[in-house]
Amino acid sequence: MFDFDVEEMIQQQLVTRGISDQRVIQAFRAVPRKTFVPAYLHNRTYGDERLPIGLGQTISPPYVVARMLEDLAIDEDSRVLEVGTGSGYQTALLASLARSVYTIELLPELSARARRVLLEDLEITNVEFRVGDGFQGWSDAAPFDAIVVNAAADEVPWPLQGQLRPGARLVMPLGERDHVLTVMVQRGSVGEPEVLRTEELALGFGELQGEARD
Repeated sequence: MFDFDVEEMIQQQLVTRGISDQRVIQAFRAVPRKTFVPAYLHNRTYGDERLPIGLGQTISPPYVVARMLEDLAIDEDSRVLEVGTGSGYQTALLASLARSVYTIELLPELSARARRVLLEDLEITNVEFRVGDGFQGWSDAAPFDAIVVNAAADEVPWPLQGQLRPGARLVMPLGERDHVLTVMVQRGSVGEPEVLRTEELALGFGELQGEARD
């Protein structure tokens, strides 16, 4: 069913800012963003802003999520690692784009909430959940075709570098204060991935917690 608010969001926040991947755009039509936003903020669901979801965490603006998804360059056969489940909104979008998604969240309450929404409410079946430190990744499910990190760090956690399949992309914000969304590709079987592009975003990210902060 046509949803004017969703289409307005897609045209004004995604298409006019360069999002052109039709699979990503269709995912935004298919996944109900309002399901992941607290009820008292439903009137701001489609705005270009971060919204609180509790426990000091936020759901990212639509453009930021879309840019990260498009930069991952995944297809229907991809296996994706997501560090930072959060509300589960991006997780659901990834699940509609990839064959399987492995998502890690440090906060048990957030992980449980996202799991309930995705598995019970939306009946999504191609996502595996884990509570833990995203710095370490998910080694027993590696290698991955793409990794997306939803929190900032000074540098790419070294365990994640080793969990990329050759040719795979990693997308995450880097920087101490001014976070720069960075897209990297793993050219070989070992070593640090090569930077493909960067983009400065007006809205910052939370800091990657756990071992990344030690």
